[in-house]
Amino acid sequence: MRTDLVSEPGDATRPNEDFAGVGLPASGQGGCVILLDGVTPPATETGCLHSVPWFTARLGGALTELTVSGRDLTLTEILSRAIERTAGAHARTCELSHPRTPQATVVLARWGAETVEYLVLSDSALLLRSPRGEVTTVLDDRLARLPRSALATDALVDATLRNKEGGFFTAAADPSVAARAVTGTVPRRAVGALAALTDGATRWTETFCQGDWTALFDVIEKEGARALVDRVRRLEAADREERAYLGRSKTHDDATVVYADLS
Repeated sequence: MRTDLVSEPGDATRPNEDFAGVGLPASGQGGCVILLDGVTPPATETGCLHSVPWFTARLGGALTELTVSGRDLTLTEILSRAIERTAGAHARTCELSHPRTPQATVVLARWGAETVEYLVLSDSALLLRSPRGEVTTVLDDRLARLPRSALATDALVDATLRNKEGGFFTAAADPSVAARAVTGTVPRRAVGALAALTDGATRWTETFCQGDWTALFDVIEKEGARALVDRVRRLEAADREERAYLGRSKTHDDATVVYADLS
């Protein structure tokens, strides 16, 4: 198995809120990819003493340990247990019911000799490429399907949509949110390679419309994960003033790409 991992902060003066990892069980059979995109809170009270990087490091660490060692657990069960474990680490000091308690998007992929399992929660992406070259995109598109008017202010989103029925879900402090994730299993023989990306990296396709998901995967596979992030950064810099593509979004976002060749 060959892997390629790049994670770059959107702002060099601020900590990277993403988490990424690749795990190999001690048996040497199969492997896993873990990807988190920490949700940047507004400059208001969050009810928590801890930063988003503190949260993603602990949730990511728990997911890595459980995904590698808990082969008898489903990915939904793994995410639920990891959220519960992370919440327990700061339940006594923080108001975990606050809508802006630290939280993250999640991508998990785990493979063995026969199957590839996946889980996606919120707006990070998982791409599966078949040995013949076809790319299947696994997305949780609930946030993307919401009308722009519903996302007008942070207060409106927090009150009506964030981790609520009819809105969208992230991994925060409630273990039951794991059941809301997009999950599935495909035969191992149907997946030659996979890539997990935070939305800072998927901007190449989703924001700047430089190519479809297959073209994006081609960039990663042929030029490397770093090449994709570099392309995104150049596009962001070119749109810094006019903001024809970026609109109200931050100019640069944390961007993480994890690629695994399973062949």
